[in-house]
Amino acid sequence: MTTQWKLIAVLALVSGMVYAADRVAYANATLDIEPGARSAALGSASIAVDGDYLGLLSNPQQLSNVDYTWVSLSHTEYFEDTQYDFASVAIPLGTGQGLGVALSRFGANDIPYIREGEGIPRGTYYNTLAIADYVLSVSWGRRIFDRLSVGVGFHGIYRDMDQTGWGFRGDAGIRYRAVDSLYLSGLLKGWTSSATSWESGEFEYSSPEFYLAASYAVPVNYLYGKLGVYWQSAGVFHEEARDLDYDTDESAGGRIWEDPFDWLSGGHGGLEFNFDFGLSLRAGLASFTTWRSVTAGAGILIANFLQVDYAFESHPVLSPVHRISVSVSPYLFGHSKPNEGHLTPSDAAKTLLSEEPDEPVVQEQPEPVEVETPKEEPAPAEAVLGEPVGEEPAPAGGMFWEE
Repeated sequence: MTTQWKLIAVLALVSGMVYAADRVAYANATLDIEPGARSAALGSASIAVDGDYLGLLSNPQQLSNVDYTWVSLSHTEYFEDTQYDFASVAIPLGTGQGLGVALSRFGANDIPYIREGEGIPRGTYYNTLAIADYVLSVSWGRRIFDRLSVGVGFHGIYRDMDQTGWGFRGDAGIRYRAVDSLYLSGLLKGWTSSATSWESGEFEYSSPEFYLAASYAVPVNYLYGKLGVYWQSAGVFHEEARDLDYDTDESAGGRIWEDPFDWLSGGHGGLEFNFDFGLSLRAGLASFTTWRSVTAGAGILIANFLQVDYAFESHPVLSPVHRISVSVSPYLFGHSKPNEGHLTPSDAAKTLLSEEPDEPVVQEQPEPVEVETPKEEPAPAEAVLGEPVGEEPAPAGGMFWEE
């Protein structure tokens, strides 16, 4: 078969797959769940947050700033005993480069069901089943130059429900430091398309989507800390990118070029205040469309190697959600940290100025040297008596005068 016929065959195969595929909203929606308590407390503006290595699904570019290995775990309780467990590890690959691997499970256990043809059981004697999505993610980030960082992530998903299925998605992110404390970020979600192939032969996919984000931090010396502001936009390309779970207005969801104000209202964000002693307080909105999507939380950094975070999320319809996440650095557990983390040059200078100086070195004074003064030898007795020095003494009884 010639190259031309091979190309025609490949195009025909792809055309057939696209024709048979069903374009849906939120294919592989498990990949859009926010696992980290810190980002969740900030209204799930995870694309704008740096240093939250539980956010690798939506923020691979932050791996360009990882200096030490961090292991992170999170647990989320949803309604009806639905749970979301997430684990990740971020590994530095040299200066300005890092690798992240994450594994997660979202599902529910002990769901009662009745087999076809069986009667309704009495009491507590019933059959149970479990449904779950399992996700394996690999992300990589690199600093191109001082102000620009990029990242890519690949996610594979296995779905075990009434039927099994396999899915995948590829993401790409970018972050640019406009000024010392202002960062602009973007995420192209599903640049490979987000697709799922089910056991029945059905093939679903969602088109790519692009998001914008920004963060800004300013020191508040009077309160001994720093205030951070985080914002993340709604999807730029499609109406379905809006979070319909929060947007109760049927008219909501316009594209940015159709209704810019509606697009802005579909964003979300939050505020964070970090005290110098390690405590962080956070609040946000998961959707600017409704004030019933309030988020809040707190975090504490212990001895520079252990970070514990909590987040609370209200919902306009469903019950509130609670998240807990823990991050630990094995290296920093046994070693001191030479700096305060991912600081800008101005922050690093302030940190150096605020550090307590080492114990003063007492300069030893040299011991005084005693200078011996030469002693005067006593004059000979003859000289004192007036006799010539060196002559023999006069005979006994002799006097200096004659009778």
